[in-house]
Amino acid sequence: MTATGEFPVSTDWLAMPDLVEALDESLSRVRRLIDERSLIGSKRNGVFQVPSIFVVDGRPLSSLRGTIIVLGDAGFSDDEIIDWLLNEEPTIGDAPINSLLAGRKSEVRRVAVGLG
Repeated sequence: MTATGEFPVSTDWLAMPDLVEALDESLSRVRRLIDERSLIGSKRNGVFQVPSIFVVDGRPLSSLRGTIIVLGDAGFSDDEIIDWLLNEEPTIGDAPINSLLAGRKSEVRRVAVGLG
């Protein structure tokens, strides 16, 4: 992340009301998705937010949950997980989220496991 809080991967951030709308789910269901690690977010400017790039076609990116769990098991905080996903990873040659969106979850998780 740069000093301005910007990431190389361009993404909007969704506060809970926006996330409820984007997922077309109840607030309690959205909270459960976060608790179950299907989505991850953090406080930005005092408000809990999730990067919009983590939501694809009205659903959490399917490969995100396992990746979040692997990184959490490696000792990463939620902020560190988000930073890692949105910044370029030299061993992948791209931001991990871009690789997940392209269907390369095995490559991303292999690198993530090696971080532990």
